[in-house]
Amino acid sequence: MDPAEVRNEEIPQASHLALDIGGSLIKLVYFSRNDNSHTDDKEQRTLNEGLGVSSDGSCPILKGRLHFAKFETSKINDCLEFIRCYRLHLGGFQHHETPSNKIIIKATGGGAYKFANLFEEELGISLDKEDEMDCLVTGANFLLKEVQQEAFTYLDGHKEFVQIDHNDLYPYLLVKIGSGVSMIKVDGDGKFERVSGTNLGGGTFWGLGRLLTKCKSFDELLELSHQGNNRVVDMLVGDIYGGMDYSKIGLSATTIASSFGKAISDNKELEDYRSEDISRSLLRMISNNIGQVAYLNALRFGLKRIFFGGFFIRGHAYTMDTIAVAVHFWSKGEAKAMFLRHEGFLGALGTFMSYGKQSYEGLSVDQATQQFPMSLSHAGDKIYCPLSQDLNDSIECSVYATQHHS
Repeated sequence: MDPAEVRNEEIPQASHLALDIGGSLIKLVYFSRNDNSHTDDKEQRTLNEGLGVSSDGSCPILKGRLHFAKFETSKINDCLEFIRCYRLHLGGFQHHETPSNKIIIKATGGGAYKFANLFEEELGISLDKEDEMDCLVTGANFLLKEVQQEAFTYLDGHKEFVQIDHNDLYPYLLVKIGSGVSMIKVDGDGKFERVSGTNLGGGTFWGLGRLLTKCKSFDELLELSHQGNNRVVDMLVGDIYGGMDYSKIGLSATTIASSFGKAISDNKELEDYRSEDISRSLLRMISNNIGQVAYLNALRFGLKRIFFGGFFIRGHAYTMDTIAVAVHFWSKGEAKAMFLRHEGFLGALGTFMSYGKQSYEGLSVDQATQQFPMSLSHAGDKIYCPLSQDLNDSIECSVYATQHHS
């Protein structure tokens, strides 16, 4: 669907648009009211009284959904067109008029600085910049506390949702895999420390993948890896030991001894290797490294819970399995890798929640109205990449907002 072809009746009544503009991807979160969310004065008063809300209606209850979308940062004009066509920057109560009549939208990530002028010139939007790490942790805490079946383990093809004990959530290690990787020790709401990271992340996979395979997109590279065999490219322990394990130190014959190691002795040129095998090896190399470094940092601080997020994962089975195996191997089974259904939207969700810090006292989700899975509005539009099927959802919720008058 081209944004220019959107009919008026397809445009949601949206509010609280929030942006996370990263080095590789732009993530959007916005809230839209349900069609039946409007109530007359009598109904509103009855509802307010039942919730202990003041009779003047200063605490509106807005039932609706949180929606998610993403774009490649290199195609930022598609993002601008999406916002313009769906009028996401104009609806609802999320924006405040400045003396120059510019609309203020919450945003985080490096692109909130880099592209600030572009948003102002194209849409008349002034970006109110929120700290990236604050938003990331806020988004993760929100999901882990408020959304049922958010966290899960994935090992040997088996997916199992994890029941989160809200009284025993902290501390945990949050591993955010974007263009690069940040590892954050989270001790509570607003209490966190970035303890480590690595420059070998999603940008590395995509960048090297483009150079080695000529793929035009991250998703194309991932799709290739489905059909690849990394053993054609990687040097295994068995290749060194004549097909045998190195059992004395716990290494099986199929353990990777050196990623891309066979290229040393194969006497082949790049064009002699299949792109599918290269992409598989590259994905395995980076995922293994992230899983190992994450566990070593968890060990450093005595953390048993490790949550992985970021659009590098994409709900991709092989990626999750590789990370999980690395954590399992290095921890000798004592630690587990856990993944998040809304993995790539942590920063954008945290930015969304930041509307509660200034103009509103708080935003929360009514768990009684949550339903999973649900369809993502306008999923499959050509201008942005849809989430994988089981993650292709929105959150139905009630937003409680109390407005300040400063």
